[in-house]
Amino acid sequence: MTDTMCPDAAAFDHPALFYRNLDEYVRGTGRFVRSALAADEPVFVAVPGPRLDALREDLGMDAAAVDFADMTELGRNPGRILAALQGFADQHPGRAARIIGEPIWAGRSPAEILEATRHEALINTAFTDRTATVLCLYDTATLPSSVMDDARRTHPTLIEGSHVRSSPAYVPAEVVCADCDPPLPEPAAVDVELAYTGGRLGEVRERIDAWVRGTGLSPLRRGDFVIAVNEAAANSVAHGGGSGGLRLWTAGCGTAVAEIRDGGRLTDPLAGRRRPSPASSDGGRGLWMIHQLCDLVEVRAHDTGLTLRLHISAA
Repeated sequence: MTDTMCPDAAAFDHPALFYRNLDEYVRGTGRFVRSALAADEPVFVAVPGPRLDALREDLGMDAAAVDFADMTELGRNPGRILAALQGFADQHPGRAARIIGEPIWAGRSPAEILEATRHEALINTAFTDRTATVLCLYDTATLPSSVMDDARRTHPTLIEGSHVRSSPAYVPAEVVCADCDPPLPEPAAVDVELAYTGGRLGEVRERIDAWVRGTGLSPLRRGDFVIAVNEAAANSVAHGGGSGGLRLWTAGCGTAVAEIRDGGRLTDPLAGRRRPSPASSDGGRGLWMIHQLCDLVEVRAHDTGLTLRLHISAA
């Protein structure tokens, strides 16, 4: 088989590796890592914890030359994965970054899978004209077939066993992102609902703080929730037409949920998914902070504006 796992250093490649068991996983990822190390290229691996252990054992002493992250922690919110991948590439200017990611695993909720699929599509936008290979892993034995179908749409190259081929189903990122904008389901019950303008942001923060104290969140996570929701409301005032609407409720396992609706537009699909420059006066810092604090951020663009649904879990 032709070595396409680490392609020409002048190119960007985004292959999906389909594996059926741990042996296929270790063989495919180990080969990718060793090829990169042999070429003196930096390697970052972000996969669920048990997979990290298996790869480390296979690599032996070579594992010391690899940066590892547990994707169940890094990518609990799919919206913050891309910033980590780009951050790693930025640490190695002029070199071909080699990255392994597994953003979807058994147990992900449908909402998480949808946002992870959006992330996979946006990799193609974020890394355009960059020297990198981002290899994404999919466990065909545990994931639904719909996830594989989406992987074929978001990855221009597919690797299955010894076969490497172009994906005939691959489509541009904007097509996939549009498909990731179905209407959000209505909650069973809403605890707080209010409209606000710039002059009422103090009241909004007080209502958020009072409500979240009655949830099962820890004091630390309650603070994160207040900061994230307040930041979203402030963004509505600054960029969403000067006003917005807020709803608060709890979901399964004590998760606190906030929904913010306004008349804004998300003109940059990567907003919040890449670390903003400190020198930028309007670099999406608020949305980036929201992604860092929350366990899930659902984004919906609709005819009348923008909806953000923020989740912070008690677990």
